[in-house]
Amino acid sequence: MSAINDVEVELSIVLGATRLPVREILAMSRGAMIPLDCTQDEPSLVIVNGHVVARGQILVEEDRMSLEITDILKRKR
Repeated sequence: MSAINDVEVELSIVLGATRLPVREILAMSRGAMIPLDCTQDEPSLVIVNGHVVARGQILVEEDRMSLEITDILKRKR
């Protein structure tokens, strides 16, 4: 098992998504707000190497954010 301990994977936490035309992105400045397709109570997605593996809730404590895993998804075969 120790042979896999150092294998790196790409892990992403997805809060939400949106589609914007390039002209809107180019017009953005510091402080711009980007609306997402979710609410703050909806779960965020945990993606490992391009596959959704879990859902969770974002937690904020002082100046730190973390994700609490709430659901581990079954692997599709």
